[in-house]
This record gives sequence, C-alpha cells and structure tokens, in this order.
Amino acid sequence: MIMDLLHDTFMQRALLAAVLVGITAPAVGIHLVQRRQALMGDGIGHVAMTGVGLGFLMSANPVWMATLVAVVGAVTMELIRTYGRTRGDIALALLFYGGMAGGVMLINLSPTGSNANLVSYLFGSLSTVSDEDVVAMCVLAAFVLLVTLGLRRQLFAISQDEEFARVTGLPVRTLNLLVAITAAVTVTVAMRVVGLLLVSALMVVPVAAAQQLSRSFRTTFAVAVLIGTGVTLAGTVTTYYNDVPPGATIVLMAIAVFVVLTALAAPLARRRARAAERPEPEVCDLDVAPADAADDVKAAKG
Repeated sequence: MIMDLLHDTFMQRALLAAVLVGITAPAVGIHLVQRRQALMGDGIGHVAMTGVGLGFLMSANPVWMATLVAVVGAVTMELIRTYGRTRGDIALALLFYGGMAGGVMLINLSPTGSNANLVSYLFGSLSTVSDEDVVAMCVLAAFVLLVTLGLRRQLFAISQDEEFARVTGLPVRTLNLLVAITAAVTVTVAMRVVGLLLVSALMVVPVAAAQQLSRSFRTTFAVAVLIGTGVTLAGTVTTYYNDVPPGATIVLMAIAVFVVLTALAAPLARRRARAAERPEPEVCDLDVAPADAADDVKAAKG
C-alpha cells in the first residue's frame, strides 16, 4: 500500500510539500513564540489571501503573488508594532480583515477563480499541488532555512531581549523585519498543505509541544521540526487513504502530540520542581539555558 502511495505523482509532490512545511513552519514559529507573537502567522495568512486573488486575476502563480503581498503585509505589521503604540491594534485589524475581504473579492472577479479555488487555499488541498507550486515552495523553503539557521544566534538574541540585543550593537530593527519577512514566506510555503487559516497552528503547536520536553533553545528547535515533519507526513498519508481534509488532519495530529507530551512532561516538571527546592547549587549549562542570551549575542557579533 505504501508503494502505491509513492507511485502516484500527485502524492510525491504532496509528500515533498509536507516535508517542506513540516521543517519551515516550526523553524520560524519558535521565534514568534519566544517573541509572544504566536498569532502573527494567522494575520499574515489573512493578508496573503489578497495575493492569491491577485494571482488569479492577473493569471500569475498564486504562490508567488501571495508571497509578495504577504511580505508587504508582514513588514507593515512589524512597522505598526514598532511605531503604532496607540492605534496599532485597530490598524492591524483593518489590515487582516481587508486582506481577507480583498482576496475573496479578487478571486470572484477573476475569470478563472471560483469558490473551490478559495477553499483549497484557505484549508489546503494536496491534490491541487502542481509542479510549479513545488518549485516555488522549494525556493521559498530554502530562503527560510537559510535565514533561520544562518542567523540563529542573532534571531535568538532579539527573541529573548530586544533591548539587550540593541545595546550590544545588533541591528534589531533589521532583524525584526527579517523575522516578519521570513514568517510571511513560511505562510505561503505552507498554504497549499494546511491552508491559510490553519498555517499559524503549525507554526506554534509543534513548538509548544517541544517546550514540554526541553528548556534548551537548540533542542526545542530540533524537536519542534521533528514533530512538524512527523505530523505533516502522517496527515498527508492519512488524507491519501481517507477522505479527510489535509489541513485539519495535520493540525489535529499536532494538537494530539501536544496533549500527549504535556501529560508525559508533568511528572518530569514535578521532579524538576523538587530538585529546585534542594539547598545545593545547580550547575548552569550554557547550552540549555534559553535565558542566557549574553553569550549568544557576543558570538553573533563576533
């Protein structure tokens, strides 16, 4: 049965897309969770709908158009977060709802668009992933991994303490914009698999699940990527053998993993609490203490 799955061309594309999403979404999501911006992906997904609608209206690839619009929207969101101290929440609401409404309107105005196209982008549709989509996803995923791995120390520093990172000389504003852009790219990578309305869950839930097992930023990163890849592949295979929506299946699997790991981590947390009450000093492990940003900032600058 597994061989039948691998012989189908559309499933080969779907499995590759699932792997790309499973790796990139948690890789960016861990920084959003640390910055308490867990719902940023959801907002970008709303804005990206306008890009999808433009793609259909202009007879262009919706993935690339969604990427362009999502990047503009993410940069706008970051600027509002930085400068919009008083009316920022209203501006963000207008951006989110306007992006969704604009996408719906543009798709219906386009000669090739339809409500079926809209649903496939909102909730994911593995059977409609084309070769062109896979190429675009591979290019975008490569960019996401290049940023998240190549600048991991700098991104870790600003995620932990922006003010301290600024004092040490890191270009905080530029790095914040880069995080926003990378999040936007990740949303468009994932929208063909889990959909624009559910992509934020795949950026957050695997990270939250990994945090139940580890206090280390590096270990949390690795475990979150493993969980993300595992649930996207499992959800894709489940979709092949059962008539269920891929996005909902993947997200529910991720939530199930979170619940299981939370239950398993409870005894470990109690043991850690008892150990913390002991009078003897604890050994500080620089590799596993996420709050110890000083060494990482120095290494980032060096």
